[in-house]
Amino acid sequence: MKSRATGSVVRLAVPLRALAQRFSFLLLVSSAIMLMMVGKIDAVLVENVRARVTDAFAPILEAISRPAATTANLVETANELVDLRGENERLRQENAVLLQWQQAAQRLEAENRSLRGLLNYVPEPAARFVTARVVADPGGAFVRTLVVTAGRRDGVRRGQAALSGRGLVGRVVEVGEWSARVLLVTDLNARVPVVLEPSRQRAVLGGDNGDQPLLMYMPPDAPVSVGDRVTTSGHGGLIPAGLPVGVVASVGERGVRVAPMVDLSRVEHLQIVDFGLPGGLAAEAAARGGMQ
Repeated sequence: MKSRATGSVVRLAVPLRALAQRFSFLLLVSSAIMLMMVGKIDAVLVENVRARVTDAFAPILEAISRPAATTANLVETANELVDLRGENERLRQENAVLLQWQQAAQRLEAENRSLRGLLNYVPEPAARFVTARVVADPGGAFVRTLVVTAGRRDGVRRGQAALSGRGLVGRVVEVGEWSARVLLVTDLNARVPVVLEPSRQRAVLGGDNGDQPLLMYMPPDAPVSVGDRVTTSGHGGLIPAGLPVGVVASVGERGVRVAPMVDLSRVEHLQIVDFGLPGGLAAEAAARGGMQ
């Protein structure tokens, strides 16, 4: 009797399963349409149901994700342990070097205080600056300049230095009420008095509209090497001494070429700095303004 009943159930289930497979797509489409209609009629109800379903499945999803997250954490921890020894050694070496530089800086600071006291040193006036955004690069084959969003109303004057976060970019050559034009150190008309840090050899950095300006007016036997830092010398009263300009990139038949500290093709913001120097183009511009 049981076998007959089981056979009857199987024979009845086969047509039902075939019928369900045939109309399953239609049922799904109808259900989707009904859900859309209910959502239009009562949006609050649908949102509450969706929130409850999400809350119900959240613990399940969290439980499923835990093994994967745990495995990832274990792998990351193992990699960190492998790299930890090498990183510690590198940090020890860097710390030792930094301690040496700290001791040297402290000695130099004490020496400078002593020498300034002996020489009755008068400190330079505090610099004032305004940060401006670069809005145009009207350069080309014959000119290398930038236009910034700061002008006369912001205290910008002709001859002031333009700096980025790493060093000198150029100087202000034209000033409007709302904007100013900066002549880059790579421009053909740019001339910046500089000094090489290791040898204290003086020179003039001259642009030629290329990416690497040239060190000019140097003796033929001047000690210069690739990698020497180049800073401003302060001569001429236009730009103060000690501003980083670049690094010697090559020494050869083309002369001594300097790679600027800043990638001038990617400058987005500049600091227009007023160092309060008594001479230079800024004083000339102020004198013209007074005469007017």
